[in-house]
Amino acid sequence: MNLLPVGIIGTGKYVPERVLTNQELEQMVDTNDEWIVTRTGIRERRIASQVQASSDLAYEASKIALANAGIAPEELDLIVVATITPDMAFPSTACILQEKLGAKKAAAFDLSAACSGFIYSLANAANFIATGTYKYALVIGAECLSKITDYTDRNTCILFGDGAGAVVLGPVPEGRGFKAFELGADGTGGPLLKVQGGGSRCPASPQSLEGKQHFIYMAGAEVFKFAVRIMGGAAEEALRKAGMEKSDIDLLVPHQANIRIIQSALQKLSLSEDKCMINLDKYGNMSAASIPVALAEAVEGGRVKEGDCLVMVGFGGGLTWGATVLVW
Repeated sequence: MNLLPVGIIGTGKYVPERVLTNQELEQMVDTNDEWIVTRTGIRERRIASQVQASSDLAYEASKIALANAGIAPEELDLIVVATITPDMAFPSTACILQEKLGAKKAAAFDLSAACSGFIYSLANAANFIATGTYKYALVIGAECLSKITDYTDRNTCILFGDGAGAVVLGPVPEGRGFKAFELGADGTGGPLLKVQGGGSRCPASPQSLEGKQHFIYMAGAEVFKFAVRIMGGAAEEALRKAGMEKSDIDLLVPHQANIRIIQSALQKLSLSEDKCMINLDKYGNMSAASIPVALAEAVEGGRVKEGDCLVMVGFGGGLTWGATVLVW
C-alpha cells in the first residue's frame, strides 16, 4: 500500500493570562526560587482561571492553527485531543471542541498517554491521512494541570502549568512530512506517576478526597531516571527508523519537564542547546501541551524553515514515551 506524505500545515498555541512565579510559590510551600531554577529550570508557569477548562484552551489554540493552515473547521475530518485533564469523563473534550469550532463532519476522540499524548495523537492522525482515510486532522495537546495539582506538595506544585498547543495535519509534497514514529510503554512503572482517584478503581468518595487521591502523585527520583534514559533513546530509534542520523537534526522539540532531562537528551544526541527549543522557564511542565506549544513558538520565532529536520520527543505517565521525525 502506498502511503501519502503527511505533515504539519499549521500551528497554534494558547496559554492562560495568569502567571504563577517561583516567588509566589515561596509563600505557599517550603521552597525557593534558586532551588526550583537549579533543579528544574522553571521560573514561572501559567494557570487557567476557575471558569476555564481544557476545551477552552484547546479552542483558542485551534483557531490559530486553523487560520495558519488556511483550513476552515468544516473541512476537518478528524479531531484528536491529547489530555489527562479532560473537561469531564465523557463526552470527550474532542467532542466538546468539535461543537465549539463548528467542525460538523469531523470524527472526534480524546487520547490519554499523559505527557507523551501529543506524539501518540500525531501518530494516530497521521496514519489516517497517510492511508487516504481522511485529508485534514486537528491534533491538540491541552491541559489544565493546575486543577489536579496539590499546592501543599512542594515536590509537584513547582512543576506544572496549563496551556494548549494545536497543529493541523494534511497532505504535503513528496519528501516532506513525518518520516517515522517511535511509541512505547512500560506499564510496570504506572504507580510512579498517577492520579488515583476518580476512576472505576477508586471512585470519588469522602475517603478519596481526604486522601488527596485526586491530585498528581509522582515518585520524582524514579521518573527522572526513566526520563533521562528514554528521551535520547526514543529519539535515536525514531531517527533509525527514518534512515537518518543525529547530525541531520536541525531542531529538537522535547517535552518540557526538566532542564536536566533535556540537557541529557542533547548530550546523547550530540546536539548543542541552540538546536533545541526550550521554553519550560516560562511555562513549566504542561504535559501533553508542552511539545505543541514549544513547536508553535519555534515556528512563530522563525526557528523552523522548509526542509528542516525536526525531532519531537516526550515521556510521561504510564509509563509512556514517543518520538517522531518530521521534515518541515
